[in-house]
Amino acid sequence: MQIYTYRLYVFDMTLTSAQLRATMGPVHEIAPSGARIRYHETGEGPPVVFVHGLLANAVLWRAVVPGIAAAGHRCIVPDWPLGAHEVPVPEADLTPPGVADLIASFLAELDLEDVTIVANDTGGALTQILLARHPDRIGRVVFTPSDCYERFLPSFFKLLPPLARIPGSMRALAEALRPRPLSSLAFSLLAKRPMPREVVDAYLLPSRRDPAIRQDLGRFLGRITSRYTVQAAKSFPDFRKPVLLAWAVEDKLFPFRLAQRLAGELPNATLRAIGDSYTFVPEDQPQQLTELILEFTRHHAAP
Repeated sequence: MQIYTYRLYVFDMTLTSAQLRATMGPVHEIAPSGARIRYHETGEGPPVVFVHGLLANAVLWRAVVPGIAAAGHRCIVPDWPLGAHEVPVPEADLTPPGVADLIASFLAELDLEDVTIVANDTGGALTQILLARHPDRIGRVVFTPSDCYERFLPSFFKLLPPLARIPGSMRALAEALRPRPLSSLAFSLLAKRPMPREVVDAYLLPSRRDPAIRQDLGRFLGRITSRYTVQAAKSFPDFRKPVLLAWAVEDKLFPFRLAQRLAGELPNATLRAIGDSYTFVPEDQPQQLTELILEFTRHHAAP
């Protein structure tokens, strides 16, 4: 296995974006299943792997990772190919099961065992599919507000998959999100407080600048359907490893009742409510999320 390490200044990003990422350690690259994945890594100890959602990337976790690493964990924070990545993956299977398989291949390529997965938004749906298909390397899971059951995607975004099947639509979407007021409005559904301009740019500029990234985005979006999450939910009774549901009680897209339903169907689940936050708990309440993750991993540490 070859791992390539990069200094941050080689990337086509502003200094501010590089500084955002610097909290998560050096950047490496591997190619599980032939798809090049860039990831940050920092800390030593039991591995924690982070899974962001659609039109987000590793920057989502920038305020959570330092505390987790300082407490004695190896934090691995990839840019998954969900529209805000910078390395196209034209040969990858970007169906939701294909991305779940890619996550499994990533864990295998790094030879990670007893992994704690921390997931958000679309990344939660992918993690549910991962648990159904490849549970062996997973030791425990933290779900923040995420797609699940029939809500993949939430109703506000239900038109995106059919839109993605129209040629040229991803360029139109990227241009539609170019004006600051419109991009701020879109992210206001996800984060309770306005996100810094440089964070929004980190999420939206890759698809705006690179047609190959837009093609990846369209291939993933166009294949989203709730049948994948509904099917994955059938395996919940068989997944008996510890699960933390760190869920925002005010979330507009993924209501708290979804977390309660998940808690009722996952045999070893703990539900913890997070206030003053929407879907992007790592943006709105990073300190509280960090504390909950550490409390959970301490309580369920491997013997």
